Amino acid sequence: MTMKKKYKGVVVPLVTPLTEGFALDKAAVEKMIANLQASDAMPFVLGTTGESTSLPISVKKAYVKEAARLKSENTVLYAGISSNCLEESVEFANYCFDQGVDAVAATLPSYYALSESQMKQYFEQLADQINGPLIIYNIFATTRMSIPLPVIDELSYHPQIVGIKDSERSTERLNEALGLWANRADFSHFMGWAAKSAHALLAGSDGLVPSTGNLFPAIYRDMLKAVLAGDEEKAYGYQNQSDAFGHIYQAGRTLGESLWALKVLMQEYELCGTTMMPPLQSLSKREETELKATFAELVEKEEIQL
Repeated sequence: MTMKKKYKGVVVPLVTPLTEGFALDKAAVEKMIANLQASDAMPFVLGTTGESTSLPISVKKAYVKEAARLKSENTVLYAGISSNCLEESVEFANYCFDQGVDAVAATLPSYYALSESQMKQYFEQLADQINGPLIIYNIFATTRMSIPLPVIDELSYHPQIVGIKDSERSTERLNEALGLWANRADFSHFMGWAAKSAHALLAGSDGLVPSTGNLFPAIYRDMLKAVLAGDEEKAYGYQNQSDAFGHIYQAGRTLGESLWALKVLMQEYELCGTTMMPPLQSLSKREETELKATFAELVEKEEIQL
């Protein structure tokens, strides 16, 4: 964490706040981004946490435009452009750059199983056609494919490819990745596996992309400060907080259900509503009530404030 890189730090994968009519809730976007700015965290819109694969292009464009309007001078704004259609990803990426997005992120297309050669060629084709920096996003949980580290390493020398967000749950892979890129000034590594946030930072990762940052970005700001100060014990203390809050909305739920649960907790702080874009749906009122009660107990225990 001593090397100065442009793409680094706490990058929060924002939920997509929706009105009951499935339009973008612009007032909520403003509250959410203000919450990040208070903790020096950067916004990443239209990622997995943002329900990106379910959103119509009109909502996506509105979100990018609003997030760009709210950018502060020191903000680095990220946007997801993943699609199963290369042309759609290119067009949307260039729309994002025109609006003021600083870097875009893309997963593999997820319908066909791809060979290593096809993976490499896809990202090369994408990077060649867009008008700004690209971050490769590896997430086996949704694409059902793992991009091999040697493929990513080859791609890391493309002038438009500036980093990797890796959400794969493998400590061995994480350590190998940091051995490749921790000391590369031109390529950034972001940890997308929240449970290994402190470990990754201490081992040389450049940043984190934690969904719990939608609620408490200060946990990750303070974790990063502890790492920079060489205080490993304090860094793992913040890791324990992250684990506890993540467990509340994720444990026992599918990924889609956990996104609803996260919005329920955000509603407790009047950050956004709980509307989900189909096919994702809200769960029962009973589960919502239990979730809020468990959350309130943990907030009191941890003495944490927004």
